[in-house]
Amino acid sequence: MSHRIGRSFAGAAGCCVLLGQLLLSACGDGDATTAVRASDIPVAHTPPGGYGDVMPPLILERCTEPLADGAPDLRGLWTTETLLVDGVAAPPEHPLWQHVERIEQCGDRIVVTSTGVIHDMRADGTVENGVNDVSAINFQPISVVATFESDVLVLRPVGIPGIEVTRARDGDALVWHYGPAVEVRLRRL
Repeated sequence: MSHRIGRSFAGAAGCCVLLGQLLLSACGDGDATTAVRASDIPVAHTPPGGYGDVMPPLILERCTEPLADGAPDLRGLWTTETLLVDGVAAPPEHPLWQHVERIEQCGDRIVVTSTGVIHDMRADGTVENGVNDVSAINFQPISVVATFESDVLVLRPVGIPGIEVTRARDGDALVWHYGPAVEVRLRRL
């Protein structure tokens, strides 16, 4: 009987049949999955005072858009493996030894969540779509332009010429440079 009901609606204008709470797709390619682009998901911002000790839920989890051409795959949950400051191993009490960050990506969008902040950006070279949030150091407002350049995420803080923050893959590791002085090599958790 359900086959007969399905066929009776197959050529009708309302080609999808609602059965109770479940919407069944009876037309098109049969794929009930809806594509979700990076631009369909609202931009996330750091809550006042930071998010606390527990990371918020994933921001881009529903996104189905493939990574943009030229975007390095930096996705994952990462923690510090080695830490150099001015080329020398940092002392054990340096706070970056405890650093954990989560990177999400979708299209040209990237979200870095760590140390109380959510930096949600598009790597399109504009201030408008870059990081417009707060610094993890002091929660002061920041604007940062983001681009993908030669398999590297490059962040350039507005108003601070010559300073770059970069993230790139090196084999299974993630390498994060914070300006010219700090190099953090991270391993996936």
